[in-house]
Amino acid sequence: MATDADDAPLLAEEPLRPGSCSRELELREFRDRYVFRSLDGGGAFAVARADGSLRALSPEEAASGSDCKVSRIYGVTGMIRMLAGSYVLVITSRKDAGSYQASTVYHVNSMKFLCCNEAIKHLTSDEKRDEAYFMSLLRIAETTCGLYYSYDRDLTLNLQRASKLAAGRVHKPLWKQVNDGLLWTRMWRRGANLEGATANFVETEQLIEYEGLTSSFIQVRGSIPLLWEQIVDLSYKPRPSIIEHEEMTKVVQRHFHDLSQRYGDTLVIDLTDKQGDEGNLSNAFAAEMEKFPDIRYVHFDFHHICGGGNFDNLQALYDETEEAIQKQGYFLMNSKGDILLDQNGVIRSNCIDCLDRTNVTQSFLARKSLDSQLQRMGALSSAESISQSDSINDRFKKLWVEHGDELSLEYAGSYALKGDLVRYGRQTLPGLIKDGLSALSRYYLNNFHDGVRQDALDLISGYYTVSKSSSSPFQIIGYEPYLPVASAIIVGGITVTTFTLSQGLPSYTRLQSNGSYLAPRVTNIASSTVGRSAQHLISSVIFAGLTAGMVALVKANGKQLCSRPRLCGLI
Repeated sequence: MATDADDAPLLAEEPLRPGSCSRELELREFRDRYVFRSLDGGGAFAVARADGSLRALSPEEAASGSDCKVSRIYGVTGMIRMLAGSYVLVITSRKDAGSYQASTVYHVNSMKFLCCNEAIKHLTSDEKRDEAYFMSLLRIAETTCGLYYSYDRDLTLNLQRASKLAAGRVHKPLWKQVNDGLLWTRMWRRGANLEGATANFVETEQLIEYEGLTSSFIQVRGSIPLLWEQIVDLSYKPRPSIIEHEEMTKVVQRHFHDLSQRYGDTLVIDLTDKQGDEGNLSNAFAAEMEKFPDIRYVHFDFHHICGGGNFDNLQALYDETEEAIQKQGYFLMNSKGDILLDQNGVIRSNCIDCLDRTNVTQSFLARKSLDSQLQRMGALSSAESISQSDSINDRFKKLWVEHGDELSLEYAGSYALKGDLVRYGRQTLPGLIKDGLSALSRYYLNNFHDGVRQDALDLISGYYTVSKSSSSPFQIIGYEPYLPVASAIIVGGITVTTFTLSQGLPSYTRLQSNGSYLAPRVTNIASSTVGRSAQHLISSVIFAGLTAGMVALVKANGKQLCSRPRLCGLI
């Protein structure tokens, strides 16, 4: 709906603080351009709809014109170039999620792309097909969940690093301050790339404020830093496979060198199974870690030791690592910004996908740290624990359950498993049912959607660059379009087999309460009836064979039938 320009709010008189961003903008959509005008003193600019070119505007230029659609947005996150032109991503709605160090943190509720692609009419038919697929990836990116941001604080910096930065750094624009290494771009993948960056790498900072004191405790998680893969193939648990490469040891070295530079000493906790396919991967990890004696590596078979949902058995892990954890400590500063304690290292935990087992373990270690932090800050005596305070304990458990769900939704598309272990310390029947539903959801998304979602992340993060000079990444499609047909044949085959089998077998009558069955008398059965039964049985065998053959064919081609990323390689 077009709105008269005279009704638009005026620009704020006070300028923005150095390094901060405009909190609200007015978006004007003209036929030939988009005009973005800050409502809090940040200036204005225009983007041409023909080619995406940008131009700064004076306040008078920004306010001119009335034949346009006017709306309010809450941020311009960036621009991406594709075959037909550029696309501008804007935040259309947000929610106040809380505050951090006097800065408001927002959750992104919705986003949309503005098209500057009039050149699409000049593309070839193949280029138009590719552009359509790229645009479908942008629509997926629009719905990305779990995005948080601040207008005046770099959320990629933990409290300890932020407190030690040069004062001049905060005067840079936020987009120049952020650590792009924490941008999630590796969801479908496993292991490390050749630079040592791992999939599913997450830095978790637990913060607490009490009577002018602020304390933080940092843990990290990340995929096993070897070159390995776990290609989906329609099986519930695809087999991990190690990639033989001459750079393997250097990859591990690069990964832990980066952690050392960022955090200090690293305590590695490997939660994978000691047997089976996970065991092979775990043994390879342990063998590599033997080459780095300065790094403490601890294997803890979570499924075996905590089998049956016994969360308390994690105490054995803490007992084994307590001295190293206490040595690393936590960060503490007062209201004046004086640093009282530094965290001198980090715990790095992993399982296979770094979600459920990892989250349970990290919450256990975070609870131990929180006890120490609150005791040092004076909120608890040296003999007290948060478990003795229902209000603090309940908030702690809720926080870590939501943290696990947030990460799981981001990576796997479902809620975290084993949430009961964090909330109650044991498994419950409702929790088992919820875990079962989440597991089914993960299976479906992992096999049939995650490849496309990975492409969307690779595209929007700049990991893949669209270029007319490059060949189309969508030429090799595989067998994905045939999976619905194969599934229909399998379901139909099972249905027909069951029906013909039931028609071909004689019925039985239950006798009294002893549970035995009595077959009907057959002396007077006509030969035609026997013939029909034989035909039904033969049909059942034929349909059962066809169904089994289709199942075997689908299983043999599982990797080709599943959704796979097409834009970037695995390493």
